[in-house]
Amino acid sequence: MADSETAFAVAAGGGDEEQKCVVPQVEVTVPKTDDPTLPVMTFRMWVLGLASCVILSFANQFFWYRTQPMSISAISAQIAVVPLGHLLAKTLPTRVLFAGTRWAFTMNPGPFNVKEHVLITIFANAGAGTVYATHILSAVKLYYKRQMTFVPAMLVMITTQVLGFGWAGLFRRYLVEAEEMWWPSILVQVSLFRALHETGKRPKSGLTRTQFFLIVLATSFSYYIFPGYLFTMLTSFSWVCWMFPNSVLGQQLGSGLKGLGIGSFGFDWSTISSYLGSPLASPWFATANVAVGFVLVMYVMTPLTYWSDTYKAKTFPIYSSNLYRSNGSRYDILSIVDSRFQLDRGVYSQLGRVNLSTFFAMTYGIGFATLSATVVHVLLFNGRDLVRQSRRAFGDRKMDVHTRLMKRYKQVPVWWFVAILVVNIAVILFACEYYNATLQLKWWGVLLACAVAIFFTLPIGIINATTNQVRGH
Repeated sequence: MADSETAFAVAAGGGDEEQKCVVPQVEVTVPKTDDPTLPVMTFRMWVLGLASCVILSFANQFFWYRTQPMSISAISAQIAVVPLGHLLAKTLPTRVLFAGTRWAFTMNPGPFNVKEHVLITIFANAGAGTVYATHILSAVKLYYKRQMTFVPAMLVMITTQVLGFGWAGLFRRYLVEAEEMWWPSILVQVSLFRALHETGKRPKSGLTRTQFFLIVLATSFSYYIFPGYLFTMLTSFSWVCWMFPNSVLGQQLGSGLKGLGIGSFGFDWSTISSYLGSPLASPWFATANVAVGFVLVMYVMTPLTYWSDTYKAKTFPIYSSNLYRSNGSRYDILSIVDSRFQLDRGVYSQLGRVNLSTFFAMTYGIGFATLSATVVHVLLFNGRDLVRQSRRAFGDRKMDVHTRLMKRYKQVPVWWFVAILVVNIAVILFACEYYNATLQLKWWGVLLACAVAIFFTLPIGIINATTNQVRGH
């Protein structure tokens, strides 16, 4: 390249139509240029990336046990590492280590660049999510008052996490390389990368990306002091409960924690986004769909089921995650589990079947229904695209501008993902057979679970990639 400015403007080639993205949001957000000369695998990238992954993993897992989980997204790390990256670029030595050998490298190859920043954020993304298997370990310890030894617990945690990397590699062509899969939440991060690294002229009577970002950052930080620390009452207002403090019906209708939440509202952003994620990153049609579904389930189906006393619903609370006996008393789960951690059928027949609250039963039913609905939706709306992409997998396929840019770099071989998947399943089979008394899952159960997972990965991935909504149960 003649100079850095020219290097940054390396385009993918092709005419105007080939350069245009099929998704308008991608067209206006993601740049169509690349600078292949920027250093990527740097010392500071590894340090900041690993630190971001570890810190976010610990923090999100720690806060997950709150009634209203506070999630620290990778965007927080994306912002925090910018000054640290520039600090390391100014302070680290530039001397070349192991000069004259194939291992030669420098701890400071130059200014902190956007590609290092992206890789650090990928590390942060890998650690930002909670480990789903901790639900199993938590249930065993908190609800069944039992301990799981370290080795099987660790194997469960690691294998369930690594399993996802295998699935990701198998469906990369459909969920990553396909131009229709635009991942709305990722566009938020792309826009932030551009705001932090691109310099632009300030428009007349307007703000640059960086100025707008700094104003929003300072404002949101200042605002959160009130619901987070100074006036925590802002987290949830239930004025119906205030007006009728001694009314059971009033509590059922107005409580945001134990009822339908009619008239209840909050000013705490963590309350708004604790379970659904940020609505600002989702397309309008997806957010509206969630809102309509919420109204139907919460304000139509649940009240009708409860006040019509379907399956003796009035015997139990309208909103609770606890389990109950037929007379409305709490179900003693520990009493129906024997010393071998098996169901004691004799005691269970005496206590009777387990009963759920109306809303808890409704959410479980809807959760299973959404899986079937996801498959049907993908077949109806994305079926032709899947067939077309499958055909292209065995021949020449049309690539969008960003895929052509990525072809400059060596791709991770598919067999790597397959190897990870096969080895991981083998470890799971070993763990379930060797620690069967603890894990209580047969080898055929592992294979069945993997078959179910691989069946639903593609449809759920497509929904997530186009709507920013994760379906599952």
